Amino acid sequence: MISFINDVVAYFADSSNWTGQRGLLSRIVEHVSISFIGMAIAAIVVIPLALYLGHVRRGGFLAVSAVNLGRAIPSFGIVGVMFPITLAFAVTASPLGFWATLFALCLLAMPPMFVNTYTAILEVDAATVEAARGMGMGEWDVMRHVEIPLGFTLIMAGIRTAAVAVVATATLGAVVGFGGLGRYIIDGFAQGNDVLIFVGGLLVAGFAIVTELALGLVERWGDPMRRSGRAHGADQRSTAAS
Repeated sequence: MISFINDVVAYFADSSNWTGQRGLLSRIVEHVSISFIGMAIAAIVVIPLALYLGHVRRGGFLAVSAVNLGRAIPSFGIVGVMFPITLAFAVTASPLGFWATLFALCLLAMPPMFVNTYTAILEVDAATVEAARGMGMGEWDVMRHVEIPLGFTLIMAGIRTAAVAVVATATLGAVVGFGGLGRYIIDGFAQGNDVLIFVGGLLVAGFAIVTELALGLVERWGDPMRRSGRAHGADQRSTAAS
């Protein structure tokens, strides 16, 4: 066991393993890039739709049912099906397996983001919404100043869930020739190299943990309700001091 740990430490300590097209830095960039792109596309597609359907309070059941179909389809199956299809249409300069992996990650990220966003807006107290309208707010202002702030925590919870799942699942891209951190796991199995397998798994797990913590901080410090509470507390302290 000690020998294995020493081999892992030696792998990370070797500067040659960090540079080049197949180095750690390059693989990390590939993994981060495809994860971010997949999350961004999924968010652009489903979050505005979920916000609208939650606001108007109709059509959500069918939309949620349709989006949740993505949860029933294994990501590995999506990658396998899309790989030969995307080969025929992919841009020559794109890495092998990029589009199939990206498609799978987008489908994986959509359900939690859509369901949480829709539910967050739908569950805002109707009386609060009507009171905002009674104050002269338009529909966009009601959504922006009332519904989204009140539902922010639940919306971010869906984004966090989707992001961690995407980071972990992006390793499947290595099965169809894409890079990323999954390359170490696939190559490690092919070569019978336990150090490579461990390095890949450790980096993926670390990336997922960092993603969870980072988005948790975004949720904590970006929550409009928390910000207003901190501002109110600061005003009270300022008043007391004066």
